[in-house]
Amino acid sequence: MGLGSSSQENLLNLIDRQGRRLRQELMAGAITLAGLFVVGTAWYRYVEDWTWLDAFYMTTITLATVGFGETHPLSPASRLFTILLILMGLLTIGYMVNRFTEAFIQGYFQDSLRRRQEQKVIERLADHYILCGYGRTGQQIAFEFAVENIPFVVIDASPEVIIQAKLRDYAVLQGDATLDEILLAAHIERAICIVSALSSDAENLYTVLSAKTLNPKIRAIARASSEEAVQKLKRAGADEVVSPYITGGKRLAAAALRPQVVSFVDGILTGADRSFYMEEFRIGAEDCPYIGQTLREAQLRAQSGALILAIRRQDRKLIVGPMGDTHLLDADSLICLGTVEQLRALNQLLCPLNPARVRLPKNHR
Repeated sequence: MGLGSSSQENLLNLIDRQGRRLRQELMAGAITLAGLFVVGTAWYRYVEDWTWLDAFYMTTITLATVGFGETHPLSPASRLFTILLILMGLLTIGYMVNRFTEAFIQGYFQDSLRRRQEQKVIERLADHYILCGYGRTGQQIAFEFAVENIPFVVIDASPEVIIQAKLRDYAVLQGDATLDEILLAAHIERAICIVSALSSDAENLYTVLSAKTLNPKIRAIARASSEEAVQKLKRAGADEVVSPYITGGKRLAAAALRPQVVSFVDGILTGADRSFYMEEFRIGAEDCPYIGQTLREAQLRAQSGALILAIRRQDRKLIVGPMGDTHLLDADSLICLGTVEQLRALNQLLCPLNPARVRLPKNHR
């Protein structure tokens, strides 16, 4: 029987406390050893009136128990002190070796190294996606991001959930996504999109508000469980709001009424084994040479092989099945269909100054 969420969290807290205790004990041993060096050196310097170098040398060979002879003849009191210094040194070094061995066997050093590596991965993120919540919905979102080779970081407050995400080699950050400090730790200022898939509508609302405050340009996608929550999230600044219940109902109805259409759409939107892909390209006057031309003049289909299904204007107007006399305007979003090679060729035509944005699935050949 597996551990429940509460038991798992208690176990992780126990391991963390043990790690802190070992670090504190190692630090205490190091301080004690340093104190012995100071006391020993001071004794030989002031009691025996040796030079600082001789005093430090005598203290070192005494604590190291290397068996060298006395640097200078010692008085009876200093010999008793030296015996005490040897015993204290043996106890301190033995204690430190024992603590170090325990820490090494239990993997605390490896865990610390792994955490630093994970932090470096997050620090290098740029133009990435932030996924808040790794529940059933969040897991599917993360899977699709991974298939599309999209850089992203998962935020969740549950230690058990974080472990599950780590097992899939996702970049993770444990914490409350509604807090500004957690979003800043995920470098929201450099992110291009945040997806809030938390279980509570209120948490999704707070996350969207925080995200838009910290980065007004970020695209915010949120999960909602009711029609009222959809409206509130949109008023809070969410660019898109998805209700699994509403969307799921529509999807079930569509699967019943138009099964082949649904199968086709699913086959081009998600998954790693697709032959055709649907992609969105946003064009701008600064790097697209076809702004102002008609589709007939641009000859994009002839040059790339990709099919332009629709164009969304900057004012959100959607042109489905654009004709040859449809003009390409600044800030248009082109929704296109094609193979990876066709979409990549189209990207080079539309955005020659921009790196290719068509992402190959990890198992694509």
